[in-house]
Amino acid sequence: TEPQPPRDPIAGRRLLPLTGQLQQVVDASTANPAGVSVRDLSGRYGDQQIAVNGTFRPKAASVIKLWILVELLRRVDCGQVSLDDGVLVTPAQVVDGTGELQHETFPQVVTLYRLAEYMIKYSDNTAANVLIDYFGGFAPVNDLIDSMNQRETILARKMLDTEAAMRGEENYTSPDDVVALLGAVWDAQILTPASRDLMIAFMAEQTLNTKIPAALPPGVPVAHKTGDLPDTSHDVGYYLIPGSQVAVAFLTSGPMAGGDETVRRLARTVYDYLVEPPAGTFAP
Repeated sequence: TEPQPPRDPIAGRRLLPLTGQLQQVVDASTANPAGVSVRDLSGRYGDQQIAVNGTFRPKAASVIKLWILVELLRRVDCGQVSLDDGVLVTPAQVVDGTGELQHETFPQVVTLYRLAEYMIKYSDNTAANVLIDYFGGFAPVNDLIDSMNQRETILARKMLDTEAAMRGEENYTSPDDVVALLGAVWDAQILTPASRDLMIAFMAEQTLNTKIPAALPPGVPVAHKTGDLPDTSHDVGYYLIPGSQVAVAFLTSGPMAGGDETVRRLARTVYDYLVEPPAGTFAP
């Protein structure tokens, strides 16, 4: 999880002024504590990573579904399962909130592919819970998290399990942990290139687009995953701008409406810097 030193320190210094701009947005968001991490993936900035409150640890909300997906795809890469395999979903496993499966008739057999796709594309809570059951509980996902030394992240309850939340069992993460996961996926360090491409394709089909995509000009390519609770608003993922690809994590706590706006401001600040960095940042 610790940010790695840039491969090219000179190029890396070109990204550092963005830290101050993000700090201003975070400081102005007094009702919504926030943290942000940005990692260069293109080499344009020497693979530099920057952060403001990178270890900020709010509730993870649906961002935790990224780790569930990586654990599933890791098993596919190891030959343990196939995405064509079916899982029997029972009525008892169906929950409301975000998602499409709740509107279908159960019991029915659902493929692992559709569970994975819906969990990201529609942020489907039922799909996430079925996959947790399929793994046999929280331990395999938490083992994955521990193996990556992601100290701020934990999966401790299922989606929409209000009783568990009232007992203090909660999912948490941080901007640095999110970007560590996204960076490892991008670099094919934890998934094969084929599984990486599938994960990013699912994220590019995200249907909840009121934060990062809404803050950017139409047509800017992004692949992302949101997270929302009444006191939480996140958006994380990839800016897929050719030659300026980055992984980003914008996490907030406090009232959701204010958090949404803070995420949009952070998202636009990063985009504007990538498109038009301050004068003098780049050598001719």
